Amino acid sequence: MSTPKSLAALAVALAFCAAPALAQNASQNAGLGKPITESDIKQWDIAVLPDGTNLPPGSGTPAKGATIFAQKCSACHGDAGKGGVAPYYPALVGGQPLTNGIDTVKTIANYYAYATTIFDFTRRAMPYNMPRSLTDDEVYSLTAYILSLNKLIGDNDVMDAKTLPQVKMPNRDNFIMPYPDRL
Repeated sequence: MSTPKSLAALAVALAFCAAPALAQNASQNAGLGKPITESDIKQWDIAVLPDGTNLPPGSGTPAKGATIFAQKCSACHGDAGKGGVAPYYPALVGGQPLTNGIDTVKTIANYYAYATTIFDFTRRAMPYNMPRSLTDDEVYSLTAYILSLNKLIGDNDVMDAKTLPQVKMPNRDNFIMPYPDRL
């Protein structure tokens, strides 16, 4: 019968024997996968920063966003973003101030620090059943609609790469950066 020490010794021996074979084999597996190009990376490098860095060209209005929301978002988020089946499809509108306690439901109006976060999340993750299927103009329009519902912009305001980062969210100054020197 094997002892734990002999099993450990066997495992170490196998690892030392297998490592050179795996390294040699990896260099010979050129047929697996393909080299990644800058174009490939660019398709996935879509992070939008709080200052608007990486926002794409395009624009949208709350009116256009209302139409898109009714077609592509209301099934989950409810009419006018008031919420669907909680907690999976949260309300996008309203919310009590976070000073009411830790259990306060967090919404775009009372929690998000930057309007660009709405654009970034919507573009990469929505709609739930078809993420990344919205055009940039649709995402700007939906963002404008959600901001308008929350009374953070006017009903006729146009959101684009210049105007979106300028929207001052109510909770912007309540976040503490853990490592501000890393920005």
